Amino acid sequence: MTSFTEDAVLARTLADEASELLLAIRSRPLEGRELKDAGDRGSHERLAQRLAELRPGDVVLSEEAADPARRLTASRVWIVDPLDGTREFSEREREDWAVHVALWASGDLVAAAVALPAVGVTYATDAPPAVPPRPDGPVRLAVSRTRPPAFVEALADDLGATLVPMGSAGVKCASVWRGEADAYVHAGGQFEWDSAAPVCVARSAGLHTSRIDGSPLEYNRPDPMLPDLVVCRRELAARILAWTAANLRQVTSR
Repeated sequence: MTSFTEDAVLARTLADEASELLLAIRSRPLEGRELKDAGDRGSHERLAQRLAELRPGDVVLSEEAADPARRLTASRVWIVDPLDGTREFSEREREDWAVHVALWASGDLVAAAVALPAVGVTYATDAPPAVPPRPDGPVRLAVSRTRPPAFVEALADDLGATLVPMGSAGVKCASVWRGEADAYVHAGGQFEWDSAAPVCVARSAGLHTSRIDGSPLEYNRPDPMLPDLVVCRRELAARILAWTAANLRQVTSR
């Protein structure tokens, strides 16, 4: 048996290895779809190979592979997004893409790492990030730079908040523990690999994480689609959840 601390160290190591590979792929003379596919495939193959070597008894749920039915009876499942923010990865000037590696064991997330390869940093639960104090000024909401949900503008109006557009889900969550944003509120659907590692790291940093109705986020479910989530500073959770409760139809209409 390995400890979850050892699993967190492994998650960090694997995220770092995938990061190095992705940066090498990004330096090749590839463009557009060819670059995206090379990144997705290369990172997935590296993570799958290393997990098969180092945790051969565990199951892997990856964005880039078929959903293994046996994960539903497994006690340990790695939930990975080999390249979160493929669009941003293919735009060479952008830094807002990530690698997610998380471990679910016996009912909950227990270890994870989120790497931001273009920034050269990896956050993991073996050494939880320290969230800086919130600066003076309006609340900052992390939102998609390409498809922000319509309800976020109404939420921002209620909070007196500003919108901070950025790429991948992992980067949006990381922006909260990095002190670049104060909250990330999403509805409209994501998959478990989009949020498992970021949520686990956010929890380790002491941030609030939940569904938009305040219920816990659950992973390794039969359907890997997760409809919504909230990751935010704890002092903002009550205000955000009160607004989403009062405007649930508007939030879930997209």
